[in-house]
Amino acid sequence: MGFFEKLKMALKKIKGKIIVATVLIIAVLLWGIAPFTVAINVAWVPVIDQETQEFVRENDGSIKEQFDWSVFFEALLGVDEEGKELIQETEDGKKIGYGLRNPIGSVSRCFTEFFGSYMYVCKWFVIFYGTFVLVGVIKAFPKHEYENIENGSSDWSENGEQYQILSRNKGIILAEKNYLPTDKRGNVNVLVVRRFWCW
Repeated sequence: MGFFEKLKMALKKIKGKIIVATVLIIAVLLWGIAPFTVAINVAWVPVIDQETQEFVRENDGSIKEQFDWSVFFEALLGVDEEGKELIQETEDGKKIGYGLRNPIGSVSRCFTEFFGSYMYVCKWFVIFYGTFVLVGVIKAFPKHEYENIENGSSDWSENGEQYQILSRNKGIILAEKNYLPTDKRGNVNVLVVRRFWCW
């Protein structure tokens, strides 16, 4: 059995789990990663000098920024300190909420304002999550070529070859639609070969 046949069998075996994993990835990317990306980007606020009320500048002339945890949680939850929903006005005049309360608003904001950082976080999340999916596929690989083949079946025969010896209707039951006839003349001895597993 080749590698691609094993891969095909493994994917067929865990097809339902892969569908669930894909739906979960999409849900987390939209409902979880987008609000966090918006909150992290919004939480970097410029530092204002208390005396001059002007922006503090770095040595290279850029405005110095610091991470504000209160802004982060407001943006993540989509509400301000008083519990009112935060609303952002878009360029076309529509007002939308964002944060965990409105993930679609967060996704639209990620694609308009924070596309680069959103794609960066998505890339690392998909790589991290993909390793778990890969481990699941590897564990589902068949251990040997006889896996999932029914023991004691008549799958070895084709086009009713077993009925040269066996009967379809009556006799001693061997398997479904396979009977050892009691009224047949001659040698009716049948050797039943079966694997025996010990643990």
